[in-house]
Amino acid sequence: MLKYTRHSLKKLESLMGELEYTVRYEKGNFNSGYCIVENKKIAVINKFFDVEGRMNCLLDILQNLEFEAEQLSEVSQKLLKKIEQSDNNDDDEEEEEPEENTQDNEQEEVTSSGEE
Repeated sequence: MLKYTRHSLKKLESLMGELEYTVRYEKGNFNSGYCIVENKKIAVINKFFDVEGRMNCLLDILQNLEFEAEQLSEVSQKLLKKIEQSDNNDDDEEEEEPEENTQDNEQEEVTSSGEE
């Protein structure tokens, strides 16, 4: 998992640069917090976002882009693998959570019905 620091943000920005995307921070009405101009390879991110918000936007953009990892530098390839691994770990955790929640809900129902 990447830590939400300015250093990590700079790494993501350089990764986008290697993919020939320009990252700009501007104000605007973005439903998702960012906008991508496909023809010019520009990613515009809400300038009022903090570091965490900016990083989440860049991570979301990276997940939706199609590119070959071989075109990236070795450092960026390692960063990309780290991001993909953390995404896989997050997916595993999300799959486990609903099971726990259903058990909690069942316990609440039992408690509720017992009180009536």
